[in-house]
Amino acid sequence: MFSDNPKAVVDLSFVGTLTLVFINGASPLVQVCVARYGLRQVIIVGTLFVTIALEMAGFSYEIWHLYLSQGILFGLGASCLYVTVMSVTPQWFTKNRGVALGIVASGSGIGGLVMPFIVTPINRTLGPGWTYRILGFICLACDAVACIFVKERKSNVPKKTKLSQIIRFDVLKNVNFLIFCIGSDVALFGYFIPFFFVPANATYLGLSDSQGSSMIAVVSAMNFIGRFVAGFMADRIGRLNSNILFTLLAAISCLLIWTFSFSYGSLMAFSVVFGFACGSYFALMSPISASILGMEKFPSGLSLLLLFNMIPVFGANIASAIESGAHSRPFLSYKLFSGVAFLVGTIILIVLKLRLNKNPFAKV
Repeated sequence: MFSDNPKAVVDLSFVGTLTLVFINGASPLVQVCVARYGLRQVIIVGTLFVTIALEMAGFSYEIWHLYLSQGILFGLGASCLYVTVMSVTPQWFTKNRGVALGIVASGSGIGGLVMPFIVTPINRTLGPGWTYRILGFICLACDAVACIFVKERKSNVPKKTKLSQIIRFDVLKNVNFLIFCIGSDVALFGYFIPFFFVPANATYLGLSDSQGSSMIAVVSAMNFIGRFVAGFMADRIGRLNSNILFTLLAAISCLLIWTFSFSYGSLMAFSVVFGFACGSYFALMSPISASILGMEKFPSGLSLLLLFNMIPVFGANIASAIESGAHSRPFLSYKLFSGVAFLVGTIILIVLKLRLNKNPFAKV
């Protein structure tokens, strides 16, 4: 589609980066809109943004068109949907809250597993334009269900209030919450790297493109299972404890499995373990934030936490810069960077656990 542009691959990579930046960066704005206009109105606007963005992307013929549609507009719409759902779910559960959030967060794992099998044949048959348009209608149908059924447990009357009353920045004075933000973001620096570079690593080792793609499908499938299990374990052994165990397992998978993976079988084993372990944060960030801050300050904390999540989006770019300057075995820098990020994040989360309860075996 952009074969006349020699830098198309690099330029297109920033579309996904823009999407992630706006999904996370718009979270405080979404929280303001929920307070002023109501939850359902924000979900409806998010649904329209996502649908229009994908439909417009289908008519794009320049890369900057995708920046505006799939990058900015889709990111804003997805933020409206993601922030509202993740903030409203804890209101409905006092028991088994971890399992509930695990089920909600595991939806992206299902999407990552199913969508390639839908997109690839459509793209091959009808081309990228119609692929975007059909995806837009699929999102419209799915999001319409959310518009109908998602609601707050306690209805709040929309009213005009000051920004300082909606986004309470004093949550950043809570040292425990700040440590959780730092530890989570450090770990997230390693999260996106395997998704971006495992297929390229497989191709470098002489494997086919389909084998490389199958590894990402396996990561997505195991991500779905892992998020649910993380939520289940959170209700049994403690939310922070569960997150620490899964983050540590992700570090081990990168440092001790991916580093020594030179065949299809070993790369697939890494995909299984990493996929299972890497997504616990997304399932547990809401219940952990709520337990640290309390439900009154939780919406502000979640918005700021997602805002900080903008920073790790550039982890893959940093790792690529290190890889290009390092004189080492190809892909080794990616493996070590990802593993060390998860490991350092684990250590910071352990510090938080010991601050909350000095008993190492306590349910936290």
